Amino acid sequence: MEINHLVIAGWTGRDEAALEKHIKELEEIGVKPPKTTPIFYRVAASLYSNATQIEVSGPDTSGEVEYVLLQQPDGLWVTVGSDHTDRKAETIGVSLSKQLCAKPVSSESWRYDEVKPHWEKLVLRSWTDGELYQEGPVTAMRSPEDLLQRYGGLRPGWAMFCGTLAAKGGIRPGKVFRIELEDPVLKRKLQHEYRIHVLPVEG
Repeated sequence: MEINHLVIAGWTGRDEAALEKHIKELEEIGVKPPKTTPIFYRVAASLYSNATQIEVSGPDTSGEVEYVLLQQPDGLWVTVGSDHTDRKAETIGVSLSKQLCAKPVSSESWRYDEVKPHWEKLVLRSWTDGELYQEGPVTAMRSPEDLLQRYGGLRPGWAMFCGTLAAKGGIRPGKVFRIELEDPVLKRKLQHEYRIHVLPVEG
């Protein structure tokens, strides 16, 4: 399905105290706090990609695993993606940093209705260069219903990234990033892996 509207939901954590702590941590490294929590960043729909390699400008980018909602003519679907972000540009503006990198997504997806009854069981994971980087339940983030209601819903062809987990050992770049959404109840996984090719910065 062709994506013609892409939005990145940020600051979607359910734990308000942890969210506030993270906002202050980022302020200390120069990242401005969000106007609201959660907040919705519109980015170019062309950034949505099933590619297994992306090109980035400079060494200061990194991925982050997220569950992704896809509105299709036959209903709502869920998949797994990486909100790959330029961390250097993030200190200038979060919207800018989100716009600078492709957003790799699994080419497979599940009907949301199939996982909604046991949504709290689903687990997100990511690995950078083979090392476990993120792991936790989707319930660390706000529910799909909550985010859709706040955004005003999705139309066919629209996609929403829905927030991420803390990185184990801190945010860092890598050469290969792997993401996974596991459904232990129906015993299946959505997975995607991509390589990061760093382009030189000449000025």
